[in-house]
Amino acid sequence: MKLKKNDSINENYIDVIYNEEVKPLTDYPYKLSSYLIEKLEIAKESKLLDVGCGRGDFLNGFIRHGCAGYGVDFTNAAKKHCPNAKLFQADIENNGMPFEDNYFDIIFSKSVIEHFYDPAILIKECKRCLKPGGLIIVMAPSWEHNYRIYFEDYTHRTPFMKSSLRDILDMHGFCNISVSFFKQLPLLWGKWKLIFNPISFLTQLLAPRFLSNKFKWVRFSREVMLLGIATKPE
Repeated sequence: MKLKKNDSINENYIDVIYNEEVKPLTDYPYKLSSYLIEKLEIAKESKLLDVGCGRGDFLNGFIRHGCAGYGVDFTNAAKKHCPNAKLFQADIENNGMPFEDNYFDIIFSKSVIEHFYDPAILIKECKRCLKPGGLIIVMAPSWEHNYRIYFEDYTHRTPFMKSSLRDILDMHGFCNISVSFFKQLPLLWGKWKLIFNPISFLTQLLAPRFLSNKFKWVRFSREVMLLGIATKPE
């Protein structure tokens, strides 16, 4: 029997890797959604899809800000936490996404694209489902900063760097592309960033790796993300 590409990925991924006892729910997803909504001027009642929504932590954050929230994932884990979202279960890499063309105002994806054998499939599907002028937000671990620990998650398939995330968006016809390094530390996003950014940078350079398991400041100073933002042409 020929196996599909994703048959090797445990369908209980969320239950194991994102078990609430190991990774409890926090207010970070709400803070991140708040930051992105303000930064990108996302309007209330925007039709937003969270691709690879997992438990629905970030999807709930956007819903709390007034977005009409939709989620799609390989598992149905979000049903427990997202009573106000419209949720769909799909194997995107093999079967695509179960949505009409030109349907969403915003598509958000965090820590998902690196799990695809062929990430072009995800980007093509996102473009298809976005309305003309719609916004895609893609977040992924930066290979440049995370290569020593990247495959601690055995389901990681395709590493991304700043240039490659820009290129995949460009090659699939997105415009107004911006890709930047991003640290998951809310203190670095607001008025205190001029003070805390240098401290985080020194932590990133000097703090030993074993401290990452003890202090979130150390972990997220070291584990830099990529933040890709682009629009579908009108």
